[in-house]
Amino acid sequence: MLHHITYVHSSSPVWVTFVHGAGGSSSIWYKQIREFKKHFNILLLDLRGHGNSKPDLKSVFDDKYTFDVITNDIVEVINFQNIQKSHFVGISLGTILIRNLAEKYPERVASMVLGGAIMKLNLRSQILMKLGVIFKSVVPYLWLYKFFAFVIMPNKNHKESRLLFVREAKKLYQKEFIRWFRLTSEINPLLRFFRTVDIQIPTLYIMGEEDYLFLPSVKKIVRSHQKSDLLVVENCGHVVNVEQPHFFNEQVVRYLKG
Repeated sequence: MLHHITYVHSSSPVWVTFVHGAGGSSSIWYKQIREFKKHFNILLLDLRGHGNSKPDLKSVFDDKYTFDVITNDIVEVINFQNIQKSHFVGISLGTILIRNLAEKYPERVASMVLGGAIMKLNLRSQILMKLGVIFKSVVPYLWLYKFFAFVIMPNKNHKESRLLFVREAKKLYQKEFIRWFRLTSEINPLLRFFRTVDIQIPTLYIMGEEDYLFLPSVKKIVRSHQKSDLLVVENCGHVVNVEQPHFFNEQVVRYLKG
């Protein structure tokens, strides 16, 4: 089972589950915990191979990595904690997992907050992925990861987010990075499906105005999906919860309590 931590509220029955992105860990939410645990029960988890969910547990992590398999890892944890329904807050690739979970288990999802949401790969993103496929087995994965991090978070004010993700990525193994990278082969049809289907679950997209790769597609989705809202954060890039934590916390808590 995935490594996870809970913070149980003294009176609130409401759960919020946080899902990090590829190469990160539950530690990326360190600027959220203090504020959110005032209002909700919190579940923080490390995706397989990340943080304290170590890949050396062969009986758990030997199967092929797919979005469905990794989504079911999350469901296993909420079942273990007897959480019948939760709000889900995700960042970057974590938003794909949350959206996939909502598609397969809509009754378990009260709402979705998708920060730095990946809902379409533009031409630049697809070129990055193809370069990764070509070089993933011959170039040290950390070089590739630093390159990707810089392209996605290029500005000076993105530096803290960039360094945080690179620091967490150092805990991965090359083999583990390659397993995760193979997920890119199924990402385009999955995202196309997400853009087409209006799932009718309340969703807040919270995106940095400088999230150049992913913001344009989210704007289009929000115009066509009835229960979706978009909040654009000024002077902010891809990892909104790290770059603008006070604004992120205030707005997301308000949304979840609303």
